[in-house]
Amino acid sequence: MAPDNPQDVTPQNIDDRTRLQAIIDTAIDGIITIDARGTIESVNPAAARIFGYLPDEVIGQNIRMLMPEPDRSQHDQYIENYHQTGVGKIIGIGREVLGRRKDGTVFPFLLSISEVKLQDKQIFTGIVHDISNLKKAEAALRESENKISSIIQAAVDGIITIDTRGTMEMINPSAAKLFGYEPQELFGKSINMLMPEPDKSQHDGYIHNYQATGHRKIIGIGREVTGLRKDGTTFPFFLSISEVQLSDRKVYTGFIHDITLQKISEERLRRYAAELERSNLELQDFAYVSSHDLQEPLRKIQAFGDRLKSKELDNLSEQGKDYVDRMLNAASRMQNLINDLLAFSRVTTKSKPFVRVNLDQILSEVLSDLEVTIEKTGTQIIRSPLPEIEAEPTQMRQLFQNLISNAMKFRKEDVAPIIKITARLTQRQAHLTATPGDEKVEIEIQDNGIGFHEKYLDRIFNIFQRLDGQKYEGSGIGLAICRKIAIRHGGDITARSQPGLGTQFFITLATKQTTE
Repeated sequence: MAPDNPQDVTPQNIDDRTRLQAIIDTAIDGIITIDARGTIESVNPAAARIFGYLPDEVIGQNIRMLMPEPDRSQHDQYIENYHQTGVGKIIGIGREVLGRRKDGTVFPFLLSISEVKLQDKQIFTGIVHDISNLKKAEAALRESENKISSIIQAAVDGIITIDTRGTMEMINPSAAKLFGYEPQELFGKSINMLMPEPDKSQHDGYIHNYQATGHRKIIGIGREVTGLRKDGTTFPFFLSISEVQLSDRKVYTGFIHDITLQKISEERLRRYAAELERSNLELQDFAYVSSHDLQEPLRKIQAFGDRLKSKELDNLSEQGKDYVDRMLNAASRMQNLINDLLAFSRVTTKSKPFVRVNLDQILSEVLSDLEVTIEKTGTQIIRSPLPEIEAEPTQMRQLFQNLISNAMKFRKEDVAPIIKITARLTQRQAHLTATPGDEKVEIEIQDNGIGFHEKYLDRIFNIFQRLDGQKYEGSGIGLAICRKIAIRHGGDITARSQPGLGTQFFITLATKQTTE
C-alpha cells in the first residue's frame, strides 16, 4: 500500500522505524497491540513466547483468548464501558493480572496499558512482564518464614530475642511457660525482669560493656545461669546467645534449656556417690577385719585342732576324735567362707582400670585353665566369636570361669555336659552409640544340666544362697560375684531354666565404660 504522503517517507524515518521494530522484537518483556474492539494487531516474540503461541496464532484473534475466567468473559464489556465513560480500571495505571497460556496453564504477570490515538483509529499497547519466578520465590520465602516460625513456636526449649537495649521483641510459648508468663506480658519489657539479683542490676551494664569493648562473657559461648519466674521462684537453665546483624540493626537471640531435672539428678547422684564411697570404705574395713582379725583366731582353732589330732589322738575316745574332726571340718568351711567373702568384696574394692579386652581370647584362656575338668567330665564346648569391649580382664576371666564351672558342676548323672557360648551386640536406643552404656554385648551361656525352678531366680544371685543343700561343694557365692562383675561393667545377669532341662544365663556388658 502506498503512503498517504510519499514526501513524508525519508531514509531517516525508515531508519527510525527499523530501529524501533528491532527494539520491540528483542525486548525481554512482551508487547501486544490491540484495536478498539480487542483484536490483536501485533505481538512481539517475547509476548508470543510468554503465552506459548507463535505470533501468527494470535494476530487477528481477540485478546481475551489470553485471559482465564472470569476476565475472559468480562473483557469485551470492560472495553465497551471504557469507550462510553472514559473511566479506565487499568489503562495508564498498571496492575498484577493473570494470563492463560496455550496449554491452559495460568500464570501471573504485571500488565501496564497505554492508549494511543492515531489519525483514523484508537489502539492500546500492553507491556507484559512475567512474574512467575518472582511469585515462586515469594511463595518459597513465605514457606521458609512459616517453617522457621513453626519451629520457633513449637520448640521445646525457650527462645527469646532482644534488641541492643535489652527489650524483648520475640518470646516463644516455651520461654513464656518456663518463666510463668503469657507471651504478651513480656513483649516490650526489659529482659532483666527474668533475672534474679545480682544479674538483674548488672545486665544493662553488661550489654553496654559488650557494645563498647566487644568482650564476650556469654554471647557465642553459653553457660549455666539462673532464671526468675513470675511467682518469684528461681530455676537453673543453660543459656546460649547468638548475635544477629540485620540490615539496619543488631539483635540477640537466647536459647533457654531448662536443666532443673538434670541438676536434681546430679545432686542425687552426688549424694549417692558419697554414700557409696562411704559404704565402700566400710566394706574395705570389713574386708581387712575379715582377712586379719577373723582369720587369726580361726588359724589358732585349726592349729590346735591339728595338734590334738596329731599328738593327743591316742588319748581321745572315739567320740572325742569325732568332735575334733567335726571342729576341723567346720573351721575349714569357715576359712572357705571368709576367702569367698573377700573375693566378693574385692570385685569393687580391689578393682583395676578398664582396658580394651578381647573376650574371645579371655574365654580361650579360661577353657585352657579348665581343660582337666572338661576332659574328666567329657564336656563339649560349642562357642561363637566374642567381641572386644572395655573391661577388667581379671574379672572377665572370673566371670567366665564361675559360669562354665557351674555348668559342669551341676550336670546330670551319666550325661556329658554340653555348653554353648554365643554373643550378640544390642543398642539401648536405635542410632545412639556415643555414650557409655548405649551399646552392650549380650552373652548367652547355655547348658544341659539339672536346671532349677525359676521361682528361685532372685535367690541364686544373692550371696551365700544355695538351692542344692550340701549335695554340691561350694559356698553359694559364685553367681553373686558374677552379678557384681556384670553390674560394675554397666550390665547385669539373669537366667532362664527348668528342672531337668538345663539353664541359660544371659550376661549383658557395656561395650564402653565410664571413667571410675
